[in-house]
Amino acid sequence: MANHDGVNEVFLALADPTRREVIRSLGRGPASVGELAQPFAITLPSFLKHIRALEESGLIRTSKSGRVRTCTLDHDRLAVVGDWLDEQRRLWDERTDRLESLVTDLEETA
Repeated sequence: MANHDGVNEVFLALADPTRREVIRSLGRGPASVGELAQPFAITLPSFLKHIRALEESGLIRTSKSGRVRTCTLDHDRLAVVGDWLDEQRRLWDERTDRLESLVTDLEETA
């Protein structure tokens, strides 16, 4: 299966509910790892694995200032998901239209 512009990595990263919640939080603006981890009942090392997965997928970028690591959402990378879904929607709309046309033609000839 072809990997269209890394869409597989993005979907894999978004498959986890913790990561989706992190993305939702970062949609409001940059946040430190500590701020992002606060709502979750998991250890910081476990949470950092989620941050690493999101960073490796390209969905977030992190920067360190002193002891604080700040995460920022990469909106362009997240748009890969929307682009892929738009493409699939267009393909399925075309297929549905062709099927509807075929059914109409069959009904008219019957």
